[in-house]
Amino acid sequence: MDLLRLQNNVTEFVLLGLTQNPHLQKVLFIVFLLIFLFTMVANLLIAITISLSPTLSAPMYFFLTYLAFIDAFYTSATTPKMTIDLLYQRRTISWRGCLVQLFLVHFLGGSEIIVLIVMAYDRYVAICKPLHYMIIMRQPVCQLLVVVALAGGILHATVQILFTVDLTFCGHNVMDHFMCDFFSLLEIACSHTHTLGMVVAANSGAMCLLIFFLLLISYIVILSSLKSHGSEGRRKALSTCGSHFTVVVLYFVPCIFSYMRPVTTYPGDKLVSVFFIILTPMLNPIIYTVRNTEVKHAMWSLLKRRVA
Repeated sequence: MDLLRLQNNVTEFVLLGLTQNPHLQKVLFIVFLLIFLFTMVANLLIAITISLSPTLSAPMYFFLTYLAFIDAFYTSATTPKMTIDLLYQRRTISWRGCLVQLFLVHFLGGSEIIVLIVMAYDRYVAICKPLHYMIIMRQPVCQLLVVVALAGGILHATVQILFTVDLTFCGHNVMDHFMCDFFSLLEIACSHTHTLGMVVAANSGAMCLLIFFLLLISYIVILSSLKSHGSEGRRKALSTCGSHFTVVVLYFVPCIFSYMRPVTTYPGDKLVSVFFIILTPMLNPIIYTVRNTEVKHAMWSLLKRRVA
C-alpha cells in the first residue's frame, strides 16, 4: 500500500480553524502574521548574534543557536498556513500535506525536547563540575549532541507517521482544528484507535512527563550546589538557569497536557496548540535575551557595528 495514498474515499481534510467569525478571522490574521514575523526575526537575530560574536563562544550559546533555528522552523511548519487560512471560509489540507505537517511538527518538537535536555546537562556540568567543563563539553561532543537531537526527532516523527498511515477513514473528514493534529485524526478515523491512543500516550506523553521530572530534579541539584558559589557566581547561574527552566516549563507543560490523556479532543486543545507551537517559539528569544546580559550586550554591539 502507498503510504501517502488512502485506500478509501478521503483524500483531504477540512479544517474548522480557530474561529468561524469572519471579523475575528481578520483580526487574528493580522495578529498571527505579526507574531510569525517577530518570531522569525527574533530567532534568526539570536542565531546571527551568537555566530558573529566572539564573546558568545561557550557551548551554551552553541546549543542556543540550534534552539533558535528549531523554533524558527517549528513555527513555520504550521503558522503560515494557519494565518493564510484565516482569509478563507473553507480551509483544507491534503492527506499528503497532513503527513508532511505531522512529520515536521513531531520532528522539530522532538528535536527541541532533546536540545533542552542537552542544555540542562550543559548547565549541570558548568555549575557542578566547572573544572572539567571545557573537557566534557568540547566542540566535537557538542556537535555530536546536536546530531543526536536531530536523529531523535526523526525517530520520534517516523513513529508518529507509521501510526498515522495505518489509520482508515470512512468519509468523515472534518477536523475541529487549525492544523493536522494527531488526536483529531484519531477522532475521525473509523478504525479502532483505543490501543493506538495508549501507545501514543506512552510514546509522547509519558516521555514528556518523565523528561520534565528529570529536568526538574537536575535543577534542584544545580540549585543545591550553588551554596558553595560566590554571590556573583550564584547570580549569573540563576540568570541562565532561570531562563532555561522557564522555557522548559513553557514547552513541557502543554506537551504533557496534549498527550497524557485518553484518545479524545477537548475545547481547549486549539488554544494549547497555539501556545506551544506559535507563542512559545516567540517567547523563547525574549526570555533568553531579557534575562541574559551577555546576549543583550553582544546584540547591541552587533547592531552598533552595523549602524556605524
